[in-house]
Amino acid sequence: MIKKYFLPLFLILGMSMTTNACSTDNETGRPETPTPTPEPTPDPDEPPVQPSGNGRCLVVYFSCTNTTKGIAERIAAIMDGTTFRIEPEVPYTSADLDYNNSSSRANREQNDLSARPAIANTLEGLENYDVVFLGYPIWWGDAPKIISTFLESYDLSGKTVVPFCTSHSSGIGSSDTDLHPLASEAVWKDGRRFGGSESEETIKEWIDGLGLTFNIGDSDVSSFNLDAGVNGNAPTVRLSSGYDMPILGLGTYSLHGDVCKNSVKAALASGFRKFDTASIYGNEEEIGEAIRESDVPREELFVATKLYPNQYANPEAAIEECLRKLNIGYIDLMLLHHPGTNDVKAYKAMEKYVAEGKIRSLGVSCYYVEEINEFLPQIDIKPVLVQNEVHPYYQDTEVVEHLHNLGIVVEAWYPLGGRGH
Repeated sequence: MIKKYFLPLFLILGMSMTTNACSTDNETGRPETPTPTPEPTPDPDEPPVQPSGNGRCLVVYFSCTNTTKGIAERIAAIMDGTTFRIEPEVPYTSADLDYNNSSSRANREQNDLSARPAIANTLEGLENYDVVFLGYPIWWGDAPKIISTFLESYDLSGKTVVPFCTSHSSGIGSSDTDLHPLASEAVWKDGRRFGGSESEETIKEWIDGLGLTFNIGDSDVSSFNLDAGVNGNAPTVRLSSGYDMPILGLGTYSLHGDVCKNSVKAALASGFRKFDTASIYGNEEEIGEAIRESDVPREELFVATKLYPNQYANPEAAIEECLRKLNIGYIDLMLLHHPGTNDVKAYKAMEKYVAEGKIRSLGVSCYYVEEINEFLPQIDIKPVLVQNEVHPYYQDTEVVEHLHNLGIVVEAWYPLGGRGH
């Protein structure tokens, strides 16, 4: 099998509902602590809640003063996700939430490790979600026991769970890690505490640093809609990082100097919005210059580059060099060019730059069945795509099928034919 690194042209093969229980909507600004807030009993005949979002991100939360509700809804808006509010079967009354009464219901529950308050509503369709944000108020330094009820009621195996809490001043403490044993097969992210007036900018910055990825689920990652192009631009494919990438792009392996700059500018004028380069190509500076000199907004472009194996030993320096040479603010997609010594080290460095917002998506190139199977367990962010040689004369169907089964988009270099054709 010949493994090459050049890419003249490429194609991509692919892929709120809330209810109320223990608070009223006019309490949104109040601190999330156990506070007297009587609430009507939910209608027992109400059908199970059917989340109706995009099938990728679910925000589950319990809220008594609507502070957690407010944060949950901001997260859902940022993630284009769905919300599900946990409703207690027996709503919490003023007496239940009395801090000063040691025999109040909330006090008894928080002091009883086995307490599991019943939940009135039912969540349907959890299997369709990849990432679950889990929100709750801090009660006596911990999560309310109804959160334990939720975790033990649903199968979260393989899902990424991101806990968050709200409080007037208390930190998240160990309230998040204390929940881990209740869903031990989930992938847990570090939790975060928010105040009720937390800005959307702060929340988004936190989310961007989580390095979240999404499986494509039941979508057919082996096909895409060729009729979806707009105004002469190529259709896009949704990557598991949540970003859209054009399915057609200009590879720049053989382009240098003014030829490179003029080619990029001509491609932009023709509607191309994706450009692929690599450190080893030696033309990142020219591509960056052409982009900066164009009148196409940066947010409309998708720029990919790659680290070469001889850079894996000192990946931070290599990444900084790519950022400096391109000089376009951020890199849409960075790939490892080939498997090699320290490739896991290099990829983990790339993951850190995702957390910092300097790289948006990660991938690899020239990774086949054995290589990808060995690689995946060692990293945190699953590659959004694998860029391999694929064309009519070398279809590599076994590898393509394997990657599709993993929910990874396959991207072809040499799509019009290589190997002497």
